[in-house]
Amino acid sequence: MSPRKNRRTRDMQRETGQSAFGGPQRTEEGPDGEWIVRPAVGAPKAYRCPGCDQEIPPGVGHVVAWPAEGGGPEDRRHWHRPCWDNRLRRMPNIQRSRRGPRY
Repeated sequence: MSPRKNRRTRDMQRETGQSAFGGPQRTEEGPDGEWIVRPAVGAPKAYRCPGCDQEIPPGVGHVVAWPAEGGGPEDRRHWHRPCWDNRLRRMPNIQRSRRGPRY
């Protein structure tokens, strides 16, 4: 006899707020608006973080965020957790030529 499988049904996941990506989604407010944020546990493909413009490799935990009002699946962005936490303190990345001034 095989052991019993203790798996949650989809109905239980909806009741507890658990998402398919690994955790409950929450709403965060900030000066840049209201966002819905959900942790993602090891996605099967690579994503590019909009905060640092680096790749999030497959299997690495990160955060998925989208605007609370009017945000759909096309507005979701995958962020590294530290990049999401520091998004308001980050300076814009200015591309300069090699010989350009650094001020």
